[in-house]
Amino acid sequence: MAKEQGTKPIAQNKKARHDYHIDDTWEAGIVLVGTEVKSLRQGRASLVDGFAEVDGGEVWLHQVHIPEYTQGTWTNHASRRKRKLLLNRAEIAKIERKVSDSGYTLVPLQLYFKDGRAKVEIALAKGKKAYDKRHSLAERQANREKEQAVQRRLKGFKD
Repeated sequence: MAKEQGTKPIAQNKKARHDYHIDDTWEAGIVLVGTEVKSLRQGRASLVDGFAEVDGGEVWLHQVHIPEYTQGTWTNHASRRKRKLLLNRAEIAKIERKVSDSGYTLVPLQLYFKDGRAKVEIALAKGKKAYDKRHSLAERQANREKEQAVQRRLKGFKD
């Protein structure tokens, strides 16, 4: 059987980029059981309530929903169990130092297969205030309108 190449996205946490200022990101492997991998290969997962924490020199992923495999038997997994993330010691130490600062948290941004192995992209994030969210929405809308105006001018329309 041929080895898988490239990346295959499974789930994204779009709300995290809206709710948090993203400072730094890391790619981590995940320790999974067989039925979780089969469920992920079907493209079924949700990162909405997920977060990560450093505990005892290890990083754990909490509240990520990987539904039970439909054809699984008594060996099926719990859908919201905590899962260990695979990072090297230097990365874990750096993450632990930054998370110990006030206001920072670890959030999963996306879950994907890379060369046949399940990976998660986690980010060091700081929560946005309501006015920051409004400001980023207004900025995105202004950029969209600017791009549309440029496209209209290139096509020869008058404003």
